[in-house]
Amino acid sequence: MDLIYQLKQRLHQLSPVEARIAHSILADVSLAAQLGVSELAERAQVSVAAVSRFAKTMGYDNVRELRAQLAEASAVGKRFLQQEQAPAVSALHAQICDDIESTLRHNLALLREDTMLALAGALAGARMIHVFGMGGCSALFAQELQNRLMRFGCRIAACNDAVSMKMIAATLGADDVVMALSVSGITPEILSAVDIARGYGARIGSITRRDTPLAAASDWWLELAIDETDFVFKPTASRYAMLLAIDVLSTTLGLHTAQASQEHLRRIKLALDNYRGGDNRLPLGD
Repeated sequence: MDLIYQLKQRLHQLSPVEARIAHSILADVSLAAQLGVSELAERAQVSVAAVSRFAKTMGYDNVRELRAQLAEASAVGKRFLQQEQAPAVSALHAQICDDIESTLRHNLALLREDTMLALAGALAGARMIHVFGMGGCSALFAQELQNRLMRFGCRIAACNDAVSMKMIAATLGADDVVMALSVSGITPEILSAVDIARGYGARIGSITRRDTPLAAASDWWLELAIDETDFVFKPTASRYAMLLAIDVLSTTLGLHTAQASQEHLRRIKLALDNYRGGDNRLPLGD
C-alpha cells in the first residue's frame, strides 16, 4: 500500500484528531518514521492512545507497522515528498540550459578514447548489431542509435520489448554485438537478455553508470554520470549524456569506415533530395 497516497486521499474522511496526526506525518515523512509513539503524539499534539488508534484506522495492527511503512515511503527521497521552490520562468530556462551544459561537460570528460575506438571497430565489423533499451530515454535512444548507425550501412535493429530481447539474444553468436543502453544499469530485463547473449558468444557494448551489473557484464562500456537535482519537475539532464555518448560513438564509427560511410550518406542525400527536395543543408532524415 502506498501510505502517502492513502493519507492524502483520506484526509477529508479523518476525524480532527486523526487529521492532525496525518498532517504531522506528511509534513516530514522521514522524521515521522524515526519517532517513537510518544514523540509522534507530542509532534501532532494528541495523546499516545490517539496515535495507536490512528495506526489501526490506517489498517495496521500497531504503530510499529505504521512506522515501517513510513520508512519505506521516505526511502524515495525528500525531493519527491517536499516541493522545491521553482525559480522565476526566465531563471528556470537558464537553469535548464546550465544543467544540460554541465552534464555534457562532465560526461564528455568520462568518455575514454581507447574504449570508444575499440567499440566503434567492433560495431563496424559486426554481422548484426542489436540495441536493447527499456523505459524512458533508453528506449528512445535505442531507436536513435539505430538511426545513426543505419546511415553508415550497419546492420542494426533496436528492441525495447523484454520477451523479444530474450528471443533475439538466444539467436546471436560471436559475430554479433549487443548495445545495451541503461541509465540505471540495473534493469532486470536488460541484464537477463545480455546474460543470454553472452552465453551464446555475442559481445556486449553498453552505455551506463559506473559500478553497475550492466557495466560489469560489458566487453566495452561508455560511462554515464548522473547529477540529479532536487527540482523534480525538470526532466533529467542524463538524457543529454546518453545522446552525447551516442553521437560520439556514431561519429567515431563513421570515421572508422570513412569511404564506405560517405558513400552511404551520399546515397541517402540523393534519395531524400529526389523525394522531397529542399535546402541542401537539411539534415539527413531528421
